[in-house]
Amino acid sequence: MTLEKFQTDVETLEKFFTLYCREKHQQRYEYSHKLTYKNEEIQKTLYLCKECHELISYSFERLMECPHEIKPRCRNCPNPCYEKKQWKALAKLMRYSGIRLGVLKVKNFFKLN
Repeated sequence: MTLEKFQTDVETLEKFFTLYCREKHQQRYEYSHKLTYKNEEIQKTLYLCKECHELISYSFERLMECPHEIKPRCRNCPNPCYEKKQWKALAKLMRYSGIRLGVLKVKNFFKLN
């Protein structure tokens, strides 16, 4: 996977987790993540609850270790690397946030026009 694809996937995870945690959980803390991919470092500071922090950390690990040169969507991957429990939690989070981010995008589109 290219560095650009990795950065895009990290930003997508960040958006989904931030929205979900902000709307679902009360206590959030500041967490710093240093991600390394192809000898490039990306620093991220996130405000999440402990549960979301653990899941996004796991997701970042899986993303950094993805063996595919052309990365498929995880749900279409022939060799999934997520454990079932984390996969279900991530799918729930992505479903919730994906719908809301889509609605926000449409609302912003109509505000601009």
